[in-house]
Amino acid sequence: MGKEGIKASSIDVDKLLEMLNAALAEEWLAYYQYWIGARVIEGPMRTEVEQELLVHADEELQHAVMVADRIIQLGGTPVLNPAQWTSHAGCDYEEPNDPYIEVILEQNLKGERCAIRRYNEIADFTAGKDHSTHQMAVQILNDELEHETDIEDWMNDINIMKEQLKKLKA
Repeated sequence: MGKEGIKASSIDVDKLLEMLNAALAEEWLAYYQYWIGARVIEGPMRTEVEQELLVHADEELQHAVMVADRIIQLGGTPVLNPAQWTSHAGCDYEEPNDPYIEVILEQNLKGERCAIRRYNEIADFTAGKDHSTHQMAVQILNDELEHETDIEDWMNDINIMKEQLKKLKA
C-alpha cells in the first residue's frame, strides 16, 4: 500500500494479509473443485450443470487474481506454493470421488458457504478502514452469493425431477 494509503488506513495490515492469503488459497481450491467436478460429473442435468461449473471455476480464478493483486498492493506476498493452500485455507477441499451430480453440487455448496463467511469477515474487517479491500470483498461476496443460489436452484430442480419420476412410477 502506498504511503498515503497507509496513512489513510486504520487497519491491521498483517491480519488483513493473513485473511487475504487464506482467501487466495480458498479461491484456488474452489477453482479446482469446480473445474475437476465439471470434468467428472455424472447424472441428470449433467450437460447444463457442467457448463455452469466451468463458468463458476473461471469466476473463482478471477477472484484469485483480484485477491493476489490486493495482497501485493498491501505490500504482502501471496501464497507462493500450491502445497500450502490447504494449510492456509479455512475451507475444505473435497475430492470428487463420487461423481454423481448431487454429491458434486453438495461439495461445491459447502465451499460457497465457506467463501461467503470468508468475504463477510473481510468486508466487516475492512469496512470504513480500507475501502479498496472492502469493495473487492463485497464484489466477490456478491459472486459467491450468486454461486450459492445457482447450486441451490440446481439441487432443487433435481429434487423436483426425482419427485416427478416417483409420481410417474406410482
